[in-house]
Amino acid sequence: MTETGTLTTSVRSPAAPPVLGGLGLFTVLLGAALPLIDFFIVNVALPTIGRDLNASEAVLELVVAGYGVAYAVLLVLGGRLGDLFGRRQFFLGGMAAFGLTSLACGLAPTAWTLVAARVAQGAASAAMLPQVLATIQSATSGPRRAKAMGLYGATAGLSMVAGQILGGVLVAADIAGTGWRSVFLVNVPVVILGLILAARAVPETRSQHPEPIDAPGTVLLAVTLLALLVPLTEGRAAGWPLWTWLSLAVFPLAAAAFYFVERREDRRGRTPLVPPSLFALTSLRRGLVMIVPFSIGFSGFMFVIAVALQRGAGLGPVPAGLALAPMAVVFFVVSLCGPRLVARYGTRVVTVGGLIQAVGVALLVLAALRSWPDLGVRELLPGAAVAGAGQALQLPVIFRIILSEIPPARAGVGGGVMVTTQQSALALGVATLGSLFLALVPGHGMQDALVTTLLVQLAGVALTTALSLRLPRTIS
Repeated sequence: MTETGTLTTSVRSPAAPPVLGGLGLFTVLLGAALPLIDFFIVNVALPTIGRDLNASEAVLELVVAGYGVAYAVLLVLGGRLGDLFGRRQFFLGGMAAFGLTSLACGLAPTAWTLVAARVAQGAASAAMLPQVLATIQSATSGPRRAKAMGLYGATAGLSMVAGQILGGVLVAADIAGTGWRSVFLVNVPVVILGLILAARAVPETRSQHPEPIDAPGTVLLAVTLLALLVPLTEGRAAGWPLWTWLSLAVFPLAAAAFYFVERREDRRGRTPLVPPSLFALTSLRRGLVMIVPFSIGFSGFMFVIAVALQRGAGLGPVPAGLALAPMAVVFFVVSLCGPRLVARYGTRVVTVGGLIQAVGVALLVLAALRSWPDLGVRELLPGAAVAGAGQALQLPVIFRIILSEIPPARAGVGGGVMVTTQQSALALGVATLGSLFLALVPGHGMQDALVTTLLVQLAGVALTTALSLRLPRTIS
């Protein structure tokens, strides 16, 4: 009887929870790096793309915006589908689609074909990226999760800077005569490696109580983001026609409708696409508020500096990209120290990071005032390095704070909400700071436009630093 009971207990015991090992973590971080690299990799390639495909400025902005908007609109849905059908499965499918769409971008015969391929590439990224955070949340715990989240933040920040550097190197290298096409074709062998590693090392996880897709919420979120991002990214180049103003007028109405629909579903005990109850978590709510100005400033700076160095300072793609190398190196090194600093000093590390970043941006302003147009690695090094150190003490820690209290069952939804907020803010940064810079150039010149834009970013850094004072003092 005892043996039978023991046998029965053994058979019915729950399976061991999935564990994300070192190789699996490397693989999902590779999947996290690819979409972020591709958001920024085209910045220094745009002039070459424009000449080769005879593309107007408005179409070139769509090459950037089409990817970013599709990516932002579909991220939360990608997280929900991973919760429902399996995160590993969606990670593999999204990565494979990313490789195919990258190939389509690299082989695009016309500018509009490239725009369509970039939109599809953004959709593939939205299927892949939410699974990274959800897998880390579901298959790690304790110190291992803190380390994994620290590495995720380091990967995210480094990818955004490295993408621009890599783009310049690849365009200048002109591998086998591919020119700008190599910035997309390089993804294909990386994706093949990622698929092989993921099939071996990434565990399958999913929500234990998956909910059906929230169709009304999905449609309303898409309308809300499209109504905001499309006119802001295309308005200046198109001359602000009537449709851009009508779209912006629709945005608050669509946002209100989305909120009320989601709140109704939440109160009925269902799981909407973006559960309003998630925002009851102080860590998530305050972290999301802080990540918006941070990401706007980050992406706006990356776009503006690429244009200023190439069109104003006369640098080629490689020097323009390498001018940011100090920022990338310092970001990576300092971000690795983040978990230990947070364990010792709590989230005030973020406040210190904001102050350090402010000093770095101020040094960049001084460099632009003193050395223009002779800006290069040497002139930008002090400001870029200091700014990179400050950013490294903020971004990875903010990610950890946002996700710290989200239950594993909602890991996909929480990760999707966070990355959607970040991606939307990245797109807004190019649209707002980028448009400000380009609008100032004709009347004030490239130097004054650059200085003014950097001062606006400095105000944004001051805002993020102030907001950091409201973050929880410790991370659970």
